[in-house]
Amino acid sequence: MASTVPDPVTRRAPADANALAAAVWPQGAHRDADGRLVVGGADASALAARFGTPLYVVDEAGVRARAVEAKAAFDRAAAAVGTDVTVYYAGKAFLSGAVVRWMTEAGLAIDVCTGGELAVALAAGADPARIGFHGNNKSADEIERAVAAGVGTIILDSEAEIARVADAAANAGRVQRVRLRVNSGVHASTHEFLATAHEDQKFGVPLGRAVELGTRIRSYASLDLLGLHCHIGSQIFDAAGFAESAERLLAAHAELARIAPLPELNLGGGLGIAYTEDDDPAPIDELAERIAQRVAETSAALGVPVPKLAFELGRAIIGRAGITLYTVGTVKPVPIDGGVRTYVSVDGGMSDNARTALYGAAYSARVASRTSDAPPALVRVAGRHCESGDIVVDQEYLPADVAPGDLLAVAATGAYCWSLSSNYNHTPRPAVVAVRDGDARVIVRGETEADLLARDLGLEASDAVAAPVRGETA
Repeated sequence: MASTVPDPVTRRAPADANALAAAVWPQGAHRDADGRLVVGGADASALAARFGTPLYVVDEAGVRARAVEAKAAFDRAAAAVGTDVTVYYAGKAFLSGAVVRWMTEAGLAIDVCTGGELAVALAAGADPARIGFHGNNKSADEIERAVAAGVGTIILDSEAEIARVADAAANAGRVQRVRLRVNSGVHASTHEFLATAHEDQKFGVPLGRAVELGTRIRSYASLDLLGLHCHIGSQIFDAAGFAESAERLLAAHAELARIAPLPELNLGGGLGIAYTEDDDPAPIDELAERIAQRVAETSAALGVPVPKLAFELGRAIIGRAGITLYTVGTVKPVPIDGGVRTYVSVDGGMSDNARTALYGAAYSARVASRTSDAPPALVRVAGRHCESGDIVVDQEYLPADVAPGDLLAVAATGAYCWSLSSNYNHTPRPAVVAVRDGDARVIVRGETEADLLARDLGLEASDAVAAPVRGETA
């Protein structure tokens, strides 16, 4: 079995289709003596048998270690240029009560962008003063809840939010610390939908208005301007974009700092990870050092103190530590013009990993339940949904004898998979299991069909009184 397709093949054929690329799979992932994948000391086949598939698996020790490593790298880089740094965990990558506790125990602050994420962070015990609240369209209720909870920083994403947050803080009798999100005009070298600092997009305010709006923020007694904020995109492999963005923001920062103290500069996040063996992101300590050095050099040239720095890391901390397990259901060779494409269909898909459909994201996959002496064969891993675009891995080399019933593992799914999951085609979302030292525990319960039916009030008896829903009065 092998695909012989006419379109460009972008993946290199491996010498061994059983091998696990060290930079892609969770730290310490390996195969046992029987060829089964082991993650966090746990046998993937045993996990699938116990919890079912699809199944998200997170290497807890790997996440914790990466969080500590990231904080230490930025702490060293900041200290080297005479300043401090706050490292936030970007909850949008994947947020749960357990993850919040892992991050806070590692010394990270928490970044949220909805009322729901804020509720999870607070319920998990995060210090409100160490929470940053993002969002381009925060509701009045979300703003009021954030102010009342004592959220450390609200990021103002638009001109309109200045008065909204100021009024909420004044009504609560508080002075609310805020940052102003600014578009630096620096574009990340990534998919266009992920490049979030260019001018024609929904986030932030133009760089040319930063001083004007910063001055307006300072006119409100209920607001305390902590600094400027920028986010240039996602899945970024080097420091060049961050350095250029920092230089541009610091010009506006310097103007505001000459009028009144402006203690901080938040450069956002977006550090990338390796999804395939061809990806080569720079080490995090190297990135931190280069960014901090450019900030220091630019600050000196502008004659202002080096500001305290802040960064928001999500994927870079949790992405590599996660895998998704699937069961192969169908292997289908499909004749196409000039060749054959082999589809390996699994029991999940775009409902548990939307990134391939959204961004054309590339992933790595391996048969997890065994090894094979069969030669590598080019395949496309497809999902089970009624969409032709429901692709999990567009191109991958698996053993040519991959067959129904095999357990398939997709690497680097710790970020933006569960958080983007859906019930498309009435598919229950999978559980999330944390593994550590061979032990496994569910940290997010998987849904059942009963959960889906319970929300459908149209399935109640016709003479039953409908329960109130959002927006109704009981």
